[in-house]
Amino acid sequence: MNQYFKYFLVLLISLGSFYKAKAQAVQVDARLEKATIPLGDQTKLHLTIRFPAKDSVTFPKLADSIKAKLLIVSANKADTSFDKSDISIETIDKTYTLTSFDTGQYVIPQYQFKTKAGVFTTKELVLTVNPVAVDTSKGVYDIKQPFTVSYSWMEWLRDNWPKVAFPLLAILVIAGIIYYLRKRPKKEVAVKPAEPEKPAHVIALAKLHALRDEKLWQQDRVKEYHSEISDVMRDYLERRYNISANEQTSDEIFASLRYMDISEQDKSMLRQVLMLADLVKFAKEKPLAAENEYSINNAIDFVTHTQKAIVPPTINKEGEGGNELV
Repeated sequence: MNQYFKYFLVLLISLGSFYKAKAQAVQVDARLEKATIPLGDQTKLHLTIRFPAKDSVTFPKLADSIKAKLLIVSANKADTSFDKSDISIETIDKTYTLTSFDTGQYVIPQYQFKTKAGVFTTKELVLTVNPVAVDTSKGVYDIKQPFTVSYSWMEWLRDNWPKVAFPLLAILVIAGIIYYLRKRPKKEVAVKPAEPEKPAHVIALAKLHALRDEKLWQQDRVKEYHSEISDVMRDYLERRYNISANEQTSDEIFASLRYMDISEQDKSMLRQVLMLADLVKFAKEKPLAAENEYSINNAIDFVTHTQKAIVPPTINKEGEGGNELV
């Protein structure tokens, strides 16, 4: 038992020595660059700590003033350095600029640094602020007015030439571009003559023949087949007779064509085409094969019979005795 007690005692002594050595390695300091300043002047307060680099340190926090009449003008960034003989020792120095506008002596309190080895406190400092000596034997003078310094236009131009040169250069470049665009030779644009519009019956007959070649109803696409026929006929009626056939029902189409120059036989063919198409689209009618062929044939015949006659252009031929129409 005595042997274990001795080991425990040795361990406690070793730990105590370790923490004591570690504590001795930490050193803190507070100092003023000038302990005495005239009224309104400034001095610098340095808070410094020297400690093992691997440890963490918490710096004291200073507000806007130390005393009511001792003000902190600014706080600089902490300056860090390492011992040249032992880089494991780090030193951090933080500087505060102080001033006061009241004379007297001001006590700068102790500040505490917190580390793993413990809390370390700086010493108190005293800052003396002296009044400014005034020679009362001399008279009181007004504040001198500022001197008038001549500043010529050429001096202003020398100091501000970029503000003048770059806008002037930009104006010259823009003027050059405008001049070039106006003076450059213009390319002649070849105007392609518009192709004459195809007659309504030519368009309709081409579509109907193409539809017959597709053989839609033979592929059990009866509804699509009659819808295509109906659309072709409505487009033809709009172009040929200037009626709104695409927006009208079949009955309204026939009412619009009532006074048109269309024979009753042609009207009957048109009626068969449009009515059967309506039955297939809306009543799900399933026409016979003969009726399907009958519709395309009636549509082609109707367009062929009602096509607008094309008047050939007249040609003036000069000959003896005047102009002759050929």
